[in-house]
Amino acid sequence: MKYFFSAGEASGDLHAAQVIKELLKLDPGADICFLGGDRMAAASGRAPLIHFSRMAFMGFIDVARHLPEVLGNLSTAKEAIRAQRPDAVVLVDYPGFNLKLAKYAKSLGIKVYYYIAPKLWAWKSYRIKQIRRYVDEVFSILPFEPAWFSERGVGVTYVGNPSVEEVEEAIRALPSRDEFLAAHGLDDRPLLALVPGSRVGEIKANLPVMDAVARRHPGLQAVVAGAPSLSREFYARFTDFPVVDGATLGLMANSRVAMVTSGTAALECALAGCPQVVCYRAVGWKWAHDIFLHILKIPYASLPNLIGGRIDRRTRDEVNREAVRTGVRGCVVPEMLVHNCTPDMVDRQLTPLVGDTPERRAQLDGYDRVRGILHTDSSAAANVAERIYRSLGGR
Repeated sequence: MKYFFSAGEASGDLHAAQVIKELLKLDPGADICFLGGDRMAAASGRAPLIHFSRMAFMGFIDVARHLPEVLGNLSTAKEAIRAQRPDAVVLVDYPGFNLKLAKYAKSLGIKVYYYIAPKLWAWKSYRIKQIRRYVDEVFSILPFEPAWFSERGVGVTYVGNPSVEEVEEAIRALPSRDEFLAAHGLDDRPLLALVPGSRVGEIKANLPVMDAVARRHPGLQAVVAGAPSLSREFYARFTDFPVVDGATLGLMANSRVAMVTSGTAALECALAGCPQVVCYRAVGWKWAHDIFLHILKIPYASLPNLIGGRIDRRTRDEVNREAVRTGVRGCVVPEMLVHNCTPDMVDRQLTPLVGDTPERRAQLDGYDRVRGILHTDSSAAANVAERIYRSLGGR
């Protein structure tokens, strides 16, 4: 059978690659075309139609600035779908782009599957109408999502969280700490991981704050997790700390503490057992922060808190007021968002995590809670591949 995959960033590339591997076990003759990255290329044995490095634009301003490229990518993807006429279009996260592909594919009578449900419970809930109209089946990786979607008339299947198995498998394959340090030319001081994201806009906003905080801890060795599509010269505009490429998980697993831009990396950091402060800085004005919190329909922004955070009787506004007052928004990890994401505020949360402190132990206990909630007996990727293959008539 023929399959068309679309993943617009590094995490989607990783998760889609695992599904492709499982699909090829069920359907060895599968013809796979995709938008994605190097991991999907390795899994499928062919080059991407468009590499995600040409697609990873974040936010309204970034998309507007690159609108010709965005429209060009969309046109190329639609033409490929029209020409290939796949049996299934499999969309992975990246909803702003992928929901447009869903509409087009559905107009051609092609089955559409969505892996890693769009986080409509957090923002842009109006997109639920597009999911109803254009997506045949949605696969969720967060255990609280099926109930939310079901209440709004969309059936969603929880397939397990791929980060759990991916992180556990990757950690088993990691070199020792000494080997990691030697491979990257690092000394034996405890490591402070700076994980500013994979998109240009995220890095520009967050890495300068992380750099400033790291300079307050000379006893730690600060190291930046580099995105595979970006050059060392780009990072040199914001920091002179060493950059390691393609080794984010190894860096987090070997670090004493980390600063992580909110996203999949925050969950991976938790699963790797590295205490962290979640950072998300955009425009640093308080009014922008208030708008951000108004748009968000949840009390937390990071996955460790959304999965393992305390659910109590406080309203979201009460939690947000506490965040403004104390700088802490979560139960598992501290979240420093928008105008709270300053060197002083981030350092206030990072410093207690460095030593053997109650704050550090509490966060590690929270990580155990997150692992327990996400644990399943089967592979998320295998579950997705089997459901797609069987629904298309495979045996």
